[in-house]
Order: sequence, then C-alpha cells, then structure tokens
Amino acid sequence: MNESSEGSPPATGSLTGQTCLVTGASRGIGRGIAKDLGAHGAAVVVNYRSSRAEAESVVDAIESAGGTAMAAQADISVKADVEAMRDRIHEAFGEVDVLVNNAGVTVDKPFEEMTREDWDAVIDVNLGGVFNVTKTFYDDVCEADHGRLINISSVVGQQGNYGQANYATTKAGLFGFTRTLALEMASTGSTANCIAPGFVETDMLEEVPKRVQEKILRQVPLDRFARVEDVAPIVRFVASEESSYMTGQVLGVNGGMEW
Repeated sequence: MNESSEGSPPATGSLTGQTCLVTGASRGIGRGIAKDLGAHGAAVVVNYRSSRAEAESVVDAIESAGGTAMAAQADISVKADVEAMRDRIHEAFGEVDVLVNNAGVTVDKPFEEMTREDWDAVIDVNLGGVFNVTKTFYDDVCEADHGRLINISSVVGQQGNYGQANYATTKAGLFGFTRTLALEMASTGSTANCIAPGFVETDMLEEVPKRVQEKILRQVPLDRFARVEDVAPIVRFVASEESSYMTGQVLGVNGGMEW
C-alpha cells in the first residue's frame, strides 16, 4: 500500500494502492464487493467464468466512479485458467494484495436424490476453485505489505440447509481452510479471515420458492434478508489496514440467526 502524503493517516477503509481480486464478481455479492472496493481506491480485478458482459458492466461502473478495474476471465475450477489469469493481472496491475474467494455454485437436491456428479460439480468450484486461486496467488498475498485472504462462506455452512448437503459442506470447509491458512500466513504479517453472510437478496435467493423464503425469514431476528450493501463494507474493512490484528476469524453477517 502506498504511504499517505504529508504523514497524514489514510482515510478509514481506504484501499488506495491495493490490488484486489474478487472471484465470481460479475453478479450478486461479488459484484457488490468489487464495486465497493473500487469506490475506496483499490484497483479491482473482476473475475468471471462466462458472464463477460456483466463483468464488463462492473468494470464500467467502477471506472465511471473514478476507480480502476479490469475484467479477467477464468474458470476457477481449472488451474491452468487461473494461472493464465494471474499472468494477465500481473502484466496489468502487478501482484495481488487482497484475494476475495467469492465464486461459488449450487446444485440443490435432497441427499437421497443427489448424484456423485451433483456433489463433484459443487466441490470442484467451491473448494477446488478456492484451492486453485489461493495457491496461485498465495505468494502475492504473503509478500504484500498488508496481504489479505478473505473467504466468503455462508450461514448454510454453519447451520446446514435442506437440499444443500454439497453446498453446506463446501462452505463449512472454508472455516477450517481459513483458520489453517491464518496460522500458516501469520509469520508474513498477512491475514486470512472468513465472512459468512446469511441469506442475501441476490438472484440465488430469488430462485428459492416464496414459501421457503418466508420460513427462512422467520429465523432472522432483524426480520429482513441481507442486502449486498450489508456485506460489502464488511469485506472492505477486512481488506483494509484497520483489520491488521484480526486473523483466523469467521464473521457472521446474518441478521442475528443462531448457529
């Protein structure tokens, strides 16, 4: 991170001089995270798998607000894709300071009906993809002045959820992954933390039947679903210098749901 001029402290939440990679950033929570990081001075890499137009619209929004961004295609479940993306990022922006592992998929079925293919499809992206991206950018983050690894999990990883044995398993797995990397990265001064949102108003939630949404909402003490704007500032704080003494933590952003 660049030093602030005239010895004055940086603005709270400022990410000026930081390069942030957000996986799965063309839509949903990832889109909101990318735009928020860009609005606070970061150079943002908007990763996408197939939604090129949507990713470029995120880049346009960041740049229109005076920020810096680039779109970067990669299927994170394919290591060669991720390595090629790293080369493009290094050429354009240099090394990555902040990695936000946000990309994820769902294939929802009761376990009785779930096939091995359904299981593998989710594991390969939600855990295998996290491995690929983190492994590829691990040296970048560890060598950064204020390196940050931020894994986006879910309250489903804490509570479980009907029809989501595969998804819940991947999101729970991120807790152990985060804690372990926090220990291994500590000597470098870089941190690893996990954010576990509750149910957020995104396309994914819209696909849930209304009767199920109503049942879920009854479990939320704040009596509303999260907005993307409730999650993105938490990510920004964890990405910032202000969070430097916090590592290995799981931050629940769930409206007070028990777990």
